[in-house]
Amino acid sequence: MAILVFDMGGSAVKYGVWTGNELTDKGKFTTPKTWDDMKAQLKGVREEVTAALEGVGISAPGAVNATERQINGISAIPYIHGFDIISELETLFDLPVTIENDANCAGLAEFYQGAGKGFEQAAFVVIGTGVGGTLIHHGQLIRGAHLYGGEFGLMILDQGKTFSQLGTAVQMAWRYCDRMGIDRDTISGEDVFARSESGDPIAAEEVENFYRYLAQGLFSIQFAFDPEVIIIGGGVSAKPGLLAEIETRLSVMLAAQGLNDFTPLIKLCDYRNDANLVGAAANFKAQS
Repeated sequence: MAILVFDMGGSAVKYGVWTGNELTDKGKFTTPKTWDDMKAQLKGVREEVTAALEGVGISAPGAVNATERQINGISAIPYIHGFDIISELETLFDLPVTIENDANCAGLAEFYQGAGKGFEQAAFVVIGTGVGGTLIHHGQLIRGAHLYGGEFGLMILDQGKTFSQLGTAVQMAWRYCDRMGIDRDTISGEDVFARSESGDPIAAEEVENFYRYLAQGLFSIQFAFDPEVIIIGGGVSAKPGLLAEIETRLSVMLAAQGLNDFTPLIKLCDYRNDANLVGAAANFKAQS
């Protein structure tokens, strides 16, 4: 039996079918503007799957409360919060449904089968439209007293602005578009990196801002929680040279504070953009 898995993101919803230890039939669609449209898209994907399904596993932003069967907190998809979403989706799919926070899904996938395998304490930082994350201590998720454990994106980095508002390639691209006076859908983060490398001074400035804020966020996570390893996930993890840029800036920050007893270990995720989907399947299996 297979598991249909979805990863709900602020820009796109990815999906696939998990069979055994393999993710197949992958695809994605643009994140709808309303809950009704979201349900229609999800149902459309379900109807295209020919494999026999035992259930649906979902990776979603926000503070997932499995007991109340709803998603609390805030996210880039505001309409998924504050109601019994699991029951509604079980009716939609006519299958059992599990939901876990997206960063927790990615963290679980990497901790047990990916870049975090072999470590006891790890922080996983997911960089998408915003910044999510998870903390794992001796194999257990640290959810926190109010389910906000690992919500690194809410850390204030600069003049009231958060890690999510400052430290992602999506936000970098939006800042660039705003400065150029063009629509935010016109230029992607990948485009800004390319323009920077081609000599565009505005793009170069925004790329530098991105790396600076990303390094600041990772530095704070390291010294607030002191994990053995910090693993970076999300689409930007595929950017060539990302790790070297981060390590260079962290070295400067460590020296500025007179810290020389260790160097934070930063790794890129193994599953890259599939981590949330793999983790959603793992979470379904764990709860079934």
